Amino acid sequence: MSTRTVAITDCDHASMDEEKKVFSDGSVEMVMYQCKTEDDLISAIQSYKAVGNQYAPFTERVFSELPKLRLVVRYGVGIDNIDVKAATKYGVRVCNVPDYGIQEVSSHALALMMALTRKLFVIERSMRRGEWNYEVSIPIARYSEQTIGIIGLGRIGKNFARLVRPLDGRVIAADPLYPHNAPPDFSFIEMTTLEDLLRTSDIVSIHCPLEPTFHMIARPQLKMMKKNAFLINVSRGGIIEESALEEALRERWIAGAACDVLEKEPPDGLHPLLKLDNFIGTPHVAWYSEQSSSDLKRKLAEELLRYVNGEPLQYLLN
Repeated sequence: MSTRTVAITDCDHASMDEEKKVFSDGSVEMVMYQCKTEDDLISAIQSYKAVGNQYAPFTERVFSELPKLRLVVRYGVGIDNIDVKAATKYGVRVCNVPDYGIQEVSSHALALMMALTRKLFVIERSMRRGEWNYEVSIPIARYSEQTIGIIGLGRIGKNFARLVRPLDGRVIAADPLYPHNAPPDFSFIEMTTLEDLLRTSDIVSIHCPLEPTFHMIARPQLKMMKKNAFLINVSRGGIIEESALEEALRERWIAGAACDVLEKEPPDGLHPLLKLDNFIGTPHVAWYSEQSSSDLKRKLAEELLRYVNGEPLQYLLN
């Protein structure tokens, strides 16, 4: 096999035009597979040094049985399906595409925040019943009188902070990388602890990876929050313990929540949270725009091309 051949282990996108163009322009051959299991990967990509990946599971077993493999680049930010520690053990570099949907995800968080806090769905459902009564939305608070708490100040968390700043509310954040002072150019953010953020904020928006934050927001954390507070998650479903969130919303420990992500995607049937009138759900769509979709595909192909050309990798994680 040519050293200028790469594989895509699996991809559910409607078109591969962006990838094909990058590879064609770079004189690289792309071979497409639809692997779903460990066995599929081990069987299909024995001969490849560099692969793109979407969902197929790269476990320690897979890495141990692919001695030629040297690079996996994943479509997207999250790498939940790749055992990075095992990859490192077997000399495989792992990359993601962390900067393709920053504007989209932060904008989606803002849209969910406004839908929750302005009670848009409550009002719209009321109008569909033939009512004309603003009182169904009571209470709604002015943004300049609220505290917006941001958990995680990575690329998306910082962009979300930029978006909410013009609302003139107080902006606070918790991030272990910035325990005392906000990052440069973000002096309007007050840094605090997670516990203080949960107790203080009227709106809490989560912008952090799944590891090591699995079930970071569980029953004790939800109990800390104000009864009038709203919770938003556009990061990873497992960050919030969903049974605890369901209880918190049903018992009105908090005013409402909106999630673009769930712990199991797609859920089996109608998710219990979607039965609650103070919950808004969207189907992991925050990343999407026509432009971000194209950027994701192009940037994954460009990272693979950099490897083939012996150039430094841009998104190396290990």
